[in-house]
Amino acid sequence: MLVLTRSSGQEIVIGDDIRLTVLSVQGGKVRLGITAPPSVRVDREELHARRLLAEESTQASSASVR
Repeated sequence: MLVLTRSSGQEIVIGDDIRLTVLSVQGGKVRLGITAPPSVRVDREELHARRLLAEESTQASSASVR
């Protein structure tokens, strides 16, 4: 894991077309802005996990129907 320190308004660049911008830091919370092409899915971790579970469930259902 790469750990970086950034201040509000500063950016982190990933590849050529993804940018993370620190919008604000207040207490224990950091607000990030993410700029990425439409082909790159950007999710919060808990939503990503929920989506993967739903996809696995759908695949298992369609496999049992065959």
